Amino acid sequence: MLTMRIPVIAGNWKMYKTPSEAIVLAEGVVKALSSLDGPELVVCPPFTALAAVGRVVAGSRISLGAQNLHWAREGAYTGEVSAAMLQDVGCRHVIIGHSERRQYFGETDESVNRKSCAALACGLTPIVCVGETLAEREAGRAYAVVETQLKGGLSGLLPEQIQKLVLAYEPVWAIGTGKTATPSQADEMHAHIRKTIGMLFDSGIACGIRILYGGSVKPDNARELLERTEIDGALIGGASLQVDSFAAIASAAQK
Repeated sequence: MLTMRIPVIAGNWKMYKTPSEAIVLAEGVVKALSSLDGPELVVCPPFTALAAVGRVVAGSRISLGAQNLHWAREGAYTGEVSAAMLQDVGCRHVIIGHSERRQYFGETDESVNRKSCAALACGLTPIVCVGETLAEREAGRAYAVVETQLKGGLSGLLPEQIQKLVLAYEPVWAIGTGKTATPSQADEMHAHIRKTIGMLFDSGIACGIRILYGGSVKPDNARELLERTEIDGALIGGASLQVDSFAAIASAAQK
């Protein structure tokens, strides 16, 4: 069965760009990519810039995304932001379980699961991240680690919910290090992720789910990665902070 998966190019701006700086970057992205046909485009600025960037991208083909959320709809959770708040400010996507959240802020497969459920319940598209550390890869445990993250993070979700989310494979050893998984390494892991989804749900869902690669994606390696059969786009960090580099990667996704 041939399934056409629309590529997703998502920019994770991390803790960069004040609201005024984010407006300039967003205006540049909208201008540069207004005529690009093909991939789904998402920018994920910091919380403080969501409203400002949302106004810039409104009416364009760029979607607004957030970098995190809390699983509760509301409550006494100082410093947190809910799915309903994100939706109201214009978000359509939210990154969940990024390796930096797992490493620095205690994110677990259980919290990824709860956050994914909250996002889906509010109509947001979760971009659920999985990936192994260098030690885990060198120990030959990369596939097992990712499989465990998928089972925990997606536990209890219904097939129709799985069809609405996006997965992102980000080898932790390639995040912000300048190192990149080879196209064959990335493709093989994406194939394993798809196989795991097939085992957890069914082959039709596995064929249709979009799996992004994240890990030092740059204009000079984007095309070779995105040409791989199993890779359906990219979750981009540093290269998304410059209009030219983000636009070049997005253009490479025109399969």
